[in-house]
Amino acid sequence: MAPKVVIIGGGISGLSTAYYLARGGAGSTILESRARLGGVIQTEHVEGCTLEAGPDSFLSIKPAALELIADLGLSGEVIGSNDHLRVTFVRKNGRLVPLPDGLMMMVPTKILPLITTGLVSWGTKLRMGLEWFRAPKPKPGDESVAEFVEEHYGREAVDYLAEPLLSGIYGGNPSELSVRSVLPRFVELANRYGSLTRGVLAERAKAARHRTKVAPAPLFRTLKGGLGQLVDAAAAAIQGKAEVRRGRAETVERAGSGFRVKMDGDWLEADRLVVACEAHSGSALLGAVDARASELLGMVPYSSSMTVALGFDAADFAKPPEGFGFLVPKKERRRLVACTWVGTKFSYRVPEGKIVARCFLGGMEDAGVLAERDDGIIAAVTAELRDIAGIGARPRFTRIARWPRSMAQYSVGHGQRVEELEARVAGIPGLHLAGNAYSGIGIPDCIRMGKQAAQRILAG
Repeated sequence: MAPKVVIIGGGISGLSTAYYLARGGAGSTILESRARLGGVIQTEHVEGCTLEAGPDSFLSIKPAALELIADLGLSGEVIGSNDHLRVTFVRKNGRLVPLPDGLMMMVPTKILPLITTGLVSWGTKLRMGLEWFRAPKPKPGDESVAEFVEEHYGREAVDYLAEPLLSGIYGGNPSELSVRSVLPRFVELANRYGSLTRGVLAERAKAARHRTKVAPAPLFRTLKGGLGQLVDAAAAAIQGKAEVRRGRAETVERAGSGFRVKMDGDWLEADRLVVACEAHSGSALLGAVDARASELLGMVPYSSSMTVALGFDAADFAKPPEGFGFLVPKKERRRLVACTWVGTKFSYRVPEGKIVARCFLGGMEDAGVLAERDDGIIAAVTAELRDIAGIGARPRFTRIARWPRSMAQYSVGHGQRVEELEARVAGIPGLHLAGNAYSGIGIPDCIRMGKQAAQRILAG
């Protein structure tokens, strides 16, 4: 007899679990507190513009998202970022300064752009050049991203490279984030080569020797009509194989060799349980199942974020905005953390004659913005866009999306805590975890973890 599987959370992690279970011939029940599936993935179409309330794309280099898209028959809808237009600006001393060409995250790989950039001082440029001669100094434990970057390139590189880049991705603080969990590849390179710059160039040269002459993949990929297409296709594929129940799971208890989950006063029996919600929600549910696992889940901090989309007439701009967008370092920040020019980054998203700015607010330092009124937020964002990008026009339309405690923060010691958590969960037959709190925050990572949970369940 097929096991009864209950999945708590209908975001992309839980949906992927249900999809791969269904493909393997197993049914499931998804418990979802929101009115719709997909979690933070939410697409809206306004005046011909495709607006993403949550993530707008995923990294091409990680395969799980493209595999699921292919499985769902959506490969023909995949588009890549317009990397020939990819310039990102950083605000410094009131001006927008482009990130120097050849920068890999905060690692410089080209000399001339580094020498000519106005983003860092001559002292930092000298330090970055001398980093080439750094010998390996492996460290046994974890440390913060800020400590790691400062040791290699100095404090200014933290403030104007690492901090704005990571705030744009995690909404997090580099002084709190774990370098081993957030930048594991750089830790490997530092241990092997000493110099990050030398390491990146050596690995690039090695890869080039084995590469066939094909055009490089775009950095980001997405779907032509928005990532909501992925959610809709996955939801359609599990119809008749997975039941979706709306409501919030309240608690979980062990029941014989399985579990029972309380929701809206009812108890659901489960032989297998997949906790695919945020770690803080999972922590609140699993106290009676394993107190230490619950405690470890509760140790994962989460940042809150907000996206604000503003649509303009292109005629209102003296000249079209340059590049993919801009980042605002903490040292220069009022409310805006980052802004993307949607139509530049991806084709098919914004029709001719319109310009869409997608702005990011919140993060660990400014969660309070989520409680503010819409009109105040729009006024603050438009005022900053006027100061930073010279946009004086009123937007044709605006859309605000609030995401409280939705982005996991991999703080120092995260890897060790996850190892302990995985060992605890492995000792509880039938319990599985999936989501952005463990080993990757992006869409491909969440899909991979959902698929792995399904495979373990199907393997018995």
